[in-house]
Amino acid sequence: MRKTFKLQIEGKNPDRVLEAHKHEIRKYVKRQRRVPLPAGVDFWDFDCKFGSAEESAEAVHLAEIITRIDAAVAEGAEQFFVELVAKDGIRRVRPAGELPAHQHDSFDEGDDDLTP
Repeated sequence: MRKTFKLQIEGKNPDRVLEAHKHEIRKYVKRQRRVPLPAGVDFWDFDCKFGSAEESAEAVHLAEIITRIDAAVAEGAEQFFVELVAKDGIRRVRPAGELPAHQHDSFDEGDDDLTP
């Protein structure tokens, strides 16, 4: 999917237009994930780009697309560009003791005092 989404459409509520665009993106991802996997592939992964225009689009993770859209709307953008390309995903074995990347940033050992 390579598409530029307009946020300001005459005669339509901007909030409804935004929700329709988000729905279209989610629907595309769900549809692509239902495609049968080739032999030796564990899951469908996606190469994603997001920007205000096709020329200024930068690579982002799939999980960031919706938050980037919300940020663009908050900045007052009139349009945004999204590119989603499905690719083969193969799970890698993580060495024992290695934490996922998202756990490295938010883990703090000193703040576990939860008594009222």
